[in-house]
Amino acid sequence: MKQQTNQILAVFLATAIFVQASNISAAPKVTHPAPTTHKSADEVVLKEDSPQEANIKVETVTDMVAPTTEPLNGKISFDENYTSRVSSPVLGRATKIHVQLGDSVKSGQALLSIDSPDLGNAIADYRKASADLSLKRKALERSQMLLNGGVIAHKDYEASEADMAQSEAESARTKARLRNLSIDSNSASGNETFALKAPMAGMIVDRQINVGNEVRPDAPNPLFIITNPDHLWATIDLPERDLSKVSLGQSLIIQVDAYPNETFPGKVQSIGTMVDPVSRRIQVRCSVDSKNKLKPEMYARITPLNTRHEKVIRIPNSALITEGLYSYVFVETSPGHLKKRRVNLDLQERDYATVKSGLSVGEKVVTTGAILLNSELSVGK
Repeated sequence: MKQQTNQILAVFLATAIFVQASNISAAPKVTHPAPTTHKSADEVVLKEDSPQEANIKVETVTDMVAPTTEPLNGKISFDENYTSRVSSPVLGRATKIHVQLGDSVKSGQALLSIDSPDLGNAIADYRKASADLSLKRKALERSQMLLNGGVIAHKDYEASEADMAQSEAESARTKARLRNLSIDSNSASGNETFALKAPMAGMIVDRQINVGNEVRPDAPNPLFIITNPDHLWATIDLPERDLSKVSLGQSLIIQVDAYPNETFPGKVQSIGTMVDPVSRRIQVRCSVDSKNKLKPEMYARITPLNTRHEKVIRIPNSALITEGLYSYVFVETSPGHLKKRRVNLDLQERDYATVKSGLSVGEKVVTTGAILLNSELSVGK
């Protein structure tokens, strides 16, 4: 009986061992991504297909003309040489709007129809002046005939000449008034509908009128603003202490928050003749190549460049690792080999830093993911 029990236990143990071995062999193999290895204390080596590569961006070092100062606060604005603010020259009420915001218009195109008694009065004044001028001209001709026949005295003829001169002046005044309203005096009718027209070609960027609104020549704001969006200004409120660093014709670069990784070239066009007594700043106007991206009223950071065209190396601040008093970058010495190197900075701005020494043009630097690499380097020590 004891022998039979031992045989049963042996069979059970053998079966358990077989099942466990089968489970072990059937378990899926777990593959781990290729780890990051460290070749030395200041170098990170990324193996092929390393997951860290997706979080790292490497860019080639380039140089640019050195800035003369830190970026200055500025704003994108309309180029007034290509902008027109349109107001109504007559009093009346808006009856029809012919254009909307964003529409392109041609010079002379109707923008707004206005029911204006002022226009009717101007036409009536011209007609009365024309009729009076015709009457005084005939009277002068009769006076000339009577004077030649000895019927009237010379002073009566002179009175007719004076009346004729007054009528001519009044006719010229009323005709000039119609011309100022862009009304042809030869075809002027009694219609009191005035068509406000575009004085230049461009785009409608602002409208301050609706149908039924009263229109006044002395309104504080224009009814329409027309501008050429291809021409913009960048204006700088220049601090008094930086006046010596900006000159006419000087090149500069412009950056805006909407395009943080892009710069727009510009040039100084004019410098204010006086300092604002309150802000102690001087207004500087600059032309800018907007590349059809910049919009008026955008805030900008404007950096004047060295007039001697001295070149410097600029890198984004995201490439820098700061440890104590020193700054470092990761330089790609070969594919997958990233070496930590100390650099000396000359000027550090909001987004970029100017490198004084430690880097050369053409080298490749990690601009995104430098902090990740530095943490990997610290783990590997």
